[in-house]
Amino acid sequence: MTQTSSLLSVRDLSVHFRLRRGPKDSRNVRAVDGVTFEIAKGQTLGIAGESGSGKSTVARSLVQITRPTGGTIYLDGSDVTSLKGRRLKEFRRRMQMVFQDPYDSLDPRMSVRDAIGEALSVSGLPRPRHDETVEELLRRVNLPASLARRYPGQLSGGQRQRVSIARALAVNPEIIICDEAVAALDVSIRAQVLNLLKDIQHDTGVAYLFISHDLSTLRFMADQVAIMYVGRVVEYGTSDEVFSRPLHPYTKALIAAVPSVTTRGRTRLKLNGEPPDPGNPPSGCPFHPRCPEAVDQCRLTRPELGTTNEGQSVACHVVLSRHGRDATRQVSP
Repeated sequence: MTQTSSLLSVRDLSVHFRLRRGPKDSRNVRAVDGVTFEIAKGQTLGIAGESGSGKSTVARSLVQITRPTGGTIYLDGSDVTSLKGRRLKEFRRRMQMVFQDPYDSLDPRMSVRDAIGEALSVSGLPRPRHDETVEELLRRVNLPASLARRYPGQLSGGQRQRVSIARALAVNPEIIICDEAVAALDVSIRAQVLNLLKDIQHDTGVAYLFISHDLSTLRFMADQVAIMYVGRVVEYGTSDEVFSRPLHPYTKALIAAVPSVTTRGRTRLKLNGEPPDPGNPPSGCPFHPRCPEAVDQCRLTRPELGTTNEGQSVACHVVLSRHGRDATRQVSP
């Protein structure tokens, strides 16, 4: 394995579950199936896809809330795939997570001061310095210091999410994983939080893995974008490439579904049907039952992620035969 200069390198990450539906009915669910990507320091990778595509499972496996079944995770060149005990705790200081619902990370019985102070203790900051640092962190996320005495139930949704961000920042992480972190917020508050995250990245150099079903959000936040479908990456490229020149029929359909004043007069791809059961996917390309461009090869052989002549990565027989080399297993996108 050749290590890279990227801050985070993920190679062939897999997360499989054994799903039991009855005494004689069990199946293997490939929630994540061979996902590869990289994130550079100070950069943002956005991951998009429908519900059940494996986005959140990727996030949880990176911080080892869910243990990977296979693959390798490198942080700054070091293998962190199977850490345990003290080494795992030290690793989680370097990679923090902000959830869609702040109640997933904030104890409703703890004040804001205590919640952030708990993270400061993990970072080794002496307790006498907690109050001052909590106030600094609250100001960093544009909240008044007076909120330190309140409890999560006394805050608005936007305030709770800012507290979650402040708590993540308390340990000076190198990567923050945002799993639908603004999905539950009102549009105006969402824009404020997104701009806040951009400012934090500019000031600290932190990298983000930003997971969202909202492509408009990803276009604003992400430097690189990965599109997932049934546990696999089907398209990967820069934000400009993916949004300006989408290649995979699934990506085209997702983008076409985003309301825009500039789409009048354009032909839209209609995405029919539902994603398949990950425990019983169709043969060949999992997208072929919904794909308007599917050919016989799509029904028989699952495409691997390959690279077009322009350097964009896509897992589609039709696209690769039209735009570049035949699909081959890629070490990195």
